[in-house]
Amino acid sequence: MSYDRTVRLDTDFDATVTAVRRALADQGFGVLTEIDVKATLKEKLGADVEDYVILGACNPALAHQALETDRSIGLLLPCNVVVRREDDRTAVQALDPNTMVTLTGLPALEPVADEAKARLDAALASLV
Repeated sequence: MSYDRTVRLDTDFDATVTAVRRALADQGFGVLTEIDVKATLKEKLGADVEDYVILGACNPALAHQALETDRSIGLLLPCNVVVRREDDRTAVQALDPNTMVTLTGLPALEPVADEAKARLDAALASLV
């Protein structure tokens, strides 16, 4: 089972991060967290890795619906979106929201996952 939704772009990394933030906002997602994996691994381990950022995106209405169904679903929130350099391209990846339905086995989460997937897919499509 694939657990990601991915687009690959021929764009600058920093410009892509900005575009992803805008695309997410256009679909009702705010970015709650940002982890600069490259900087963190360099600081903590001295490791050199490609540009790599994890954005923790949240659509409050969808998060609320999911939490009303299962309080433990917070373990799978927010929706992580990764922007990373991949050879000469920039990859943008979002966790497929249907993963939370598969992991929990709760059919009541399907409408929330379907809506989140549609919004994330629209955000990714707007980048291409």
